[in-house]
Amino acid sequence: MSSGQRVLVVDDEQQILRALRTSLRGAGYEVETADTAEGALAAAAMRPPEAVILDLVLPDGTGIDVCRELRTWSSAPVILLSAVGEEREKIAALDAGADDYVTKPVGIDELLARLRAVLRRTVPSGEPVIELGELVVDLEKHAVTRSGAPVHLTPHEFELLRVLAVNEGKLMTHRALLTEVWGPGYGSESNLLHVNVSQLRRKIEPDRARPRYLLTEPGAGYRLVRPAA
Repeated sequence: MSSGQRVLVVDDEQQILRALRTSLRGAGYEVETADTAEGALAAAAMRPPEAVILDLVLPDGTGIDVCRELRTWSSAPVILLSAVGEEREKIAALDAGADDYVTKPVGIDELLARLRAVLRRTVPSGEPVIELGELVVDLEKHAVTRSGAPVHLTPHEFELLRVLAVNEGKLMTHRALLTEVWGPGYGSESNLLHVNVSQLRRKIEPDRARPRYLLTEPGAGYRLVRPAA
């Protein structure tokens, strides 16, 4: 399944680094490691990975900072690791562009399953370009433009837009969107969805206070529509 895909593992606990390196190599991945934020960014720039497993707390910064910096030039999926299980931290990490968030101590089988899932989402789909008035979503290139100008989305924001776009005009429930975008374990985390919808509207709507594309169906969910001329 891994096809020798390169994974960068970043953690300042050497015991965790060794364990993850051994387990990931055993699963067929090529593994590089770093134990600081600076080292992580340098390693990613020198040999761009297919995915990053990133600790939230590092000696010289946070995983959120590293993720935010990576997102300025890389679309490689990022899984954040942390002993902190607070919802606020989860949302901050996801908002910074992380694709998933796993609380320590993490079971290696769960981590491998999540890694396979985020890597699957990066495979080119061959899907079409969807045009909704001035909003254009290129599903294969993971690119979005509005009135011809590029719109920069985090991986989760793009995935949310993709799910809505391929179901144009259809009401998508909160649970359906959460399950489709984040996975089965997130079906009840409505606050996570509201935050990402708000961020997405800020980027795609001319006036997010009066949405034209991403409409709310109160108490039910959302739908993406082609605005009236």
